[in-house]
Amino acid sequence: MSERNRSPFAIGFLAGIMNRDKVSSFELMLWRFCRGNVFLKTADLTELVEDVTTNTLQAKTVFIIFFQGEQLKNKCKKICDGFKATIYPCPETLKERREMLNGVSMRLDELKTVLDQSLNLRRSILVNAAQSIKTWFAQVHKMKAIYHTLNMFSHDQKSIIAECWAPKSEINRIREILDLETKKIDMNFQTIVHFITSKEAPPTFNRVDKFTSGFQNIVNAYGVPSYREINPTPFYAITFPFLFGVMFGDAGHGLLMLLAAGYLIKKENYLKKAIKGNEIFELFFGGRYIMFLMAVFSIYAGFLYNDFFSKSTNIFGSKWKVTLGKDFPFEDIQQFTLNPDPYANETYKMYSGTPYPFGIDPVWQLATNKITFTNGLKMKFSVIIGIMQMVFGLVIGLKNHLFFRRKISILFEFIPQIIFISLIFVYLCLMIFIKWIKYAGTDDKLTGACAPNILLELINMFFLKDGTVTVVDGEKKYDECKRLYPGQHHIQMVFVIVAVLCVPVMLFTKPLLKLREHNKRTKYGSRFRGHVNPLSVNGHSSDEDDKHDKAERMGHTSNSVINLEDDAELENEEHFEFGEVFVEQTIHTIEYFLGCVSHTASYLRLWALSLAHAELSEVLWTMLFKMGLNMAPPVGAFVMFFIFSAWGVITIGILCVMEGLSAFLHALRLHWVEFQSKFYKGEGYEFMPFSFEKILNEAELAE
Repeated sequence: MSERNRSPFAIGFLAGIMNRDKVSSFELMLWRFCRGNVFLKTADLTELVEDVTTNTLQAKTVFIIFFQGEQLKNKCKKICDGFKATIYPCPETLKERREMLNGVSMRLDELKTVLDQSLNLRRSILVNAAQSIKTWFAQVHKMKAIYHTLNMFSHDQKSIIAECWAPKSEINRIREILDLETKKIDMNFQTIVHFITSKEAPPTFNRVDKFTSGFQNIVNAYGVPSYREINPTPFYAITFPFLFGVMFGDAGHGLLMLLAAGYLIKKENYLKKAIKGNEIFELFFGGRYIMFLMAVFSIYAGFLYNDFFSKSTNIFGSKWKVTLGKDFPFEDIQQFTLNPDPYANETYKMYSGTPYPFGIDPVWQLATNKITFTNGLKMKFSVIIGIMQMVFGLVIGLKNHLFFRRKISILFEFIPQIIFISLIFVYLCLMIFIKWIKYAGTDDKLTGACAPNILLELINMFFLKDGTVTVVDGEKKYDECKRLYPGQHHIQMVFVIVAVLCVPVMLFTKPLLKLREHNKRTKYGSRFRGHVNPLSVNGHSSDEDDKHDKAERMGHTSNSVINLEDDAELENEEHFEFGEVFVEQTIHTIEYFLGCVSHTASYLRLWALSLAHAELSEVLWTMLFKMGLNMAPPVGAFVMFFIFSAWGVITIGILCVMEGLSAFLHALRLHWVEFQSKFYKGEGYEFMPFSFEKILNEAELAE
């Protein structure tokens, strides 16, 4: 019906949409203002609709209002505006509504087609971008690193200048690469590599591979080696797993560790990507070669101790046997002592006289005094190993002194140190070997029961006391049984006196010589301060020439970097303070001489952890397997399945993992404190070359 022919009483309508929570208020408002002369019909939408103004999904309701007359129409529009309802135009005739519906449907289909095509296009773009995202990621970080490095260059109108550290062995390669890149861009400018002098200590560069990187990380965790100082990493590759094996000595447990390390090494390319981001597994994976060597030395020590899951193996045949007849009443005795005399008659000869070819004889597994025997053996081995490693550390320190030409340190530091440790502790090892060689296990007073106690001998040595002399009722009695060799008391007195004299030599001589050298340079150097030696080259003073000469003796070229060492010859004389030097030397002296005693005692942890590991393994075997083996066959076979499972879990979890970590930490302490304190300073800083690989790895970890 047209607007012109419409009846004033024709029914009109408004259609729209509004928030669902406002429907009840909207309906009440229409009823009051229109006085019930309108009809409202609502329908809730099942899907949430996005609000254009707030960009949020909201619950909406569709409504249609029927009314009569223009006055009610205007009121309804105002109410809809007040409730922020959206009114949609709707034709009044059925034909127009159908045409409009068809038009909207066609538009919806077109929009759906456009949206689908847009989604497909976006998906294809993202898929293509995903294939290149890693490349773009790498390129962006590389460009950022390059520009960051270029910002540290100095420049003028025609060139840029970079000052950097580089390995001496790579200089020719650096020149070749620079020349090659210069030719590629067709520049008439030539790159120049020039050596400059610097008072700054150079960084330390150590070449490592995947095998040695783990050991180098252990050393760097204590301190990066000083420039041109001996790097202990090559020694770690042998001594570290060896000390671990001494504490973890069990061939069975070592075999389990070997299998685990072998798997990590075999699958290293796959595991390197699979465990990325897992710090615990990355830690174990990074030390896979360390773990492999520790397992090898554990197996070696296990064969020495003759321990395979706490049980002995009789590979070469025991050298002991029971020669008693069948009529001997074994059931009437609880213990039986084997005769250790190899020269006894055939009836009582139970020891062949030749030792077991490798390791401990398996007969000790059955002995009631097994712990007493193995304790003494492992304790002495621990002391010998510890003293050998400490002496080796002093020898490495000598190499450092010789390389840096520290004559004072060689004469009045190394020599007193080596004399002291040799006369006291190396002598202790010598007494152990004498006792092992001289005395047998028989009751003969000359070769057996007469063996003196090494600890008492060492105590008597410190107190300058003759251990063979005892006073009974005011009368001296001599017991030759307590003497290891003739003239022992007098030799030990000389050793102790010389060792004590080494303390003041090391304490006072070096500071006093440094003070004399300082006074001498101050006295004669002040006369020529500010003057140039007319015989010097390029206007350099004689002091600078001397420094360059010393740098050449240290292995540098005249244009190379001069290493900063602790000798007074390359130190600034104005900073010399005798009090500081003397206090430092006092601390160093006290630390060394008292440390020799405490460090030797510290190596007893090798014996303690080995004993604890062996006893814990034996107790576990006895408590579990013995309980199952004592049961009747049907029940015992069923129970043994669960017992073996429990034994395997405890063996791997406690004896391999926890005990392994404990032995690792103790081996680490022995190297950091007892070994490295004899020669290692670790006051350097690591050489950090420009590396795209390292930059990308750090960026991935940061993400």
